[in-house]
Amino acid sequence: MGKNEPNTQVPTAEPTLCYHCGERCRDEPISHDHHDFCCEGCQTVYDLLKENDLCQYYRFTDGKGNSPDVDFYQGKFAHLDLDDMRTKLLEFTDGRQERVNWLVPKMHCSSCIWLLEQLHRLHPGVRSSVVNFPEKTVRITFDPAQIRLSQLAELMARVGYEPYISLNDVENKRPPKWNRTRLYKIGIAGFAFGNIMMLSLPEYFNLGQSTEDQQLRGLFTTLNVALAVPVFFYSASEFFVSAGKALRGRYLNIDAPIALALLSVFLTSIYQVITQSGSGYFDSLAGAVFFMLLGRYFQDKTYASIAFDRDYKSYFPIAVAVVNDGVETRLPVQDLRPGDRIRVRNRELIPADATLASPATLIDYSFVSGEAEPVKRKKGDILYAGGRQCGPAIELEIVRRVSQSYLTQLWNNDAFTKEKEDQNQTLAARINRYFSVVVLALAAVTFVVWSVAGQWETAFNAFTTVLLVACPCALLLSATFTNGNLLSLFGKHGFYLKNAHALERLSRTDTVVFDKTGTITLPSEAEVEFVGVPLTAKEQSMFKTLATQSSHPLSRLLVKALPEVPTSKKAFTQFYEQEGAGIRAEWGRQSVRLGSFRWVGEGTGIPSEFGEGTPPQNPHVYVAVDGNIRGYFAIRPRYRPGLAATVATLQAENYDTYLLSGDQPTDPQFLGELFGDNSHLLFQQKPEQKLDFIKKLQQTQNRNVLMVGDGLNDAGALQQSDVGLAVSDDINNFSPACDVLLQGEKLPLLPRYIRLAQSGQRIIKTSFGISLLYNLVGVSFAITGQLSPAVSAILMPISSIFIVLFTTAATNYSARRWLRVK
Repeated sequence: MGKNEPNTQVPTAEPTLCYHCGERCRDEPISHDHHDFCCEGCQTVYDLLKENDLCQYYRFTDGKGNSPDVDFYQGKFAHLDLDDMRTKLLEFTDGRQERVNWLVPKMHCSSCIWLLEQLHRLHPGVRSSVVNFPEKTVRITFDPAQIRLSQLAELMARVGYEPYISLNDVENKRPPKWNRTRLYKIGIAGFAFGNIMMLSLPEYFNLGQSTEDQQLRGLFTTLNVALAVPVFFYSASEFFVSAGKALRGRYLNIDAPIALALLSVFLTSIYQVITQSGSGYFDSLAGAVFFMLLGRYFQDKTYASIAFDRDYKSYFPIAVAVVNDGVETRLPVQDLRPGDRIRVRNRELIPADATLASPATLIDYSFVSGEAEPVKRKKGDILYAGGRQCGPAIELEIVRRVSQSYLTQLWNNDAFTKEKEDQNQTLAARINRYFSVVVLALAAVTFVVWSVAGQWETAFNAFTTVLLVACPCALLLSATFTNGNLLSLFGKHGFYLKNAHALERLSRTDTVVFDKTGTITLPSEAEVEFVGVPLTAKEQSMFKTLATQSSHPLSRLLVKALPEVPTSKKAFTQFYEQEGAGIRAEWGRQSVRLGSFRWVGEGTGIPSEFGEGTPPQNPHVYVAVDGNIRGYFAIRPRYRPGLAATVATLQAENYDTYLLSGDQPTDPQFLGELFGDNSHLLFQQKPEQKLDFIKKLQQTQNRNVLMVGDGLNDAGALQQSDVGLAVSDDINNFSPACDVLLQGEKLPLLPRYIRLAQSGQRIIKTSFGISLLYNLVGVSFAITGQLSPAVSAILMPISSIFIVLFTTAATNYSARRWLRVK
């Protein structure tokens, strides 16, 4: 352009960004409602969100949505409504609501999570949607009467989050997920670290002062910058992303000091290269990123192995009744195979997806769906794992193997844990709240002191190394790996804890409350004698068949005591079981009852010879036909071996012990001597009375209560207690309300389990102290400027590895000490 030529250059217009997806509008933007959109799809999604008052989605800092797939067409998901396809995709259904768990690959930020969990506002047929962001999945519960499966998939596709449904999903075979991103980052950082060190050798030894050597020095420095750029912007990106999210949430996490240190090293190095005042610290930058990523990879792999063991371990020491040619045997639930026929009694849990072989039944899915009203099912219907049978015993044919991960998910349902867990009080939360602030303040003071002294290079070096060496990663690992290894050790020896929170609460226990029948008594051993009007063969068969329908320990003892009496194939009608009281049903035209004295005699004239009078020494199970009490079965149960020593040990260690029982007062002399005070013995307690008693201990006496029950009618008390422990023998009495499952034969080890939990807390405190000492020593060197960033980064994973080895060795030693584990 000549000196006198006019300036004809057209100013470059700012690119127009789509209001919904944030992408640059390549074609003419679509103006709509005072906003610009790149395509009709983004405009459609915006209109849908605005119509349902969901535009606050765009207020998120990362609120950039996804454009609907251009390949989407009406009817794309019609095949999902085929019966065969629905059956394979549904995770749960009770006829009134259904549930699917779909992979959503396009989910990428907090705004995605928010929108996906608002699906119920986009369609009334969606009951709820819960996102699992690490797995990129969303679990959706919906009403099939209002929205079909195909319509649900279309709804998600319309807002830009089309579910990924493959043949593997239909066949229940998902390929293993393996995220290689961190490996790529480690590889790039390691490659750059090695090459930068090689190119920096002349700098290390101050070699080459000639002109040609100086030219090579400049070339090597340029190559170092080129190698450091992908390390900083790609390999180290997760530190900055994590710190940025924390800052947007107005708090500091453990990645904030690391991100600031890396930024300081990078900017200082670039400054030195530009001003030719030095060659920078690119080797330290690459080394720091490489060793920190390597350390985190090691931590993640170790913790993942613990989580894997816990997920697939036989968490639930329960068995189910398997029927072969009319003969009933017990089989561990994890050994069930498709085609096996099982018998499930009243209030027992359905352990695996199965087809109903009996004529009809009622299923309570409250543990799964939250709906308390039982659902009627008929022969041939699929009954899903997690439901409870309500009514006479039924037979089922297994169609899928037991999913331990599904039972774990059910056990960890928020409805049974949210009142006990306070995430803000965990060790990680407390460290995140204060530690990062202290580290940043210390680094800032160090920088100011050295800079005032005029030693800028030392100031930047000390500032960076303080931030790196004082990272609280090792502190957090103290609790993580101690609890993780303890959970694994407990599980190997019959003590199955729900999570680390339950382990911490167990260590604080000071009061132990026992249920009686089925908990401190053996559920399969007793002496049974009938007292009353002699029963006919038909009546014996009738009462045995009625007792067979129940999972209560006394009912099972009664059935076992009548081996010669055949059960009848005649079905009961109007079956009803009152927890802690008894059973009533119609046998043809006859009304029959079985249970406690009050339950059986309710509304009838009670013969004097069956009056309560002096409390019996043993439990009595009364029977009545058409309102006439025929007598009772006197049952003398046997107590668990080692019970007296267990209770005495607890009392000697200053634990208060109580007995709560729904039965009538029995064995007053033995139990009085065992628990030491009659005020600690409470009989004829209804489930709600047990709950109220524990609540009173907690609120008026500030007690930390461990409730030991059988899981059948103690759900309220188990949930109310600080730690709920369900004793399990050979029945399917799993309860999501409990925090611990214990094999019955292991009950005498209860004091040792508590001691081991307390040892675990001491190990955490010790390892915490070791980590703190390491940080203090490291920081003292870093403040003086005697550590390089690379050395600091090497020390980080070394300290983490040491903590893992220490906690593993210490917990294994404690287990050998308290549980006599070899």
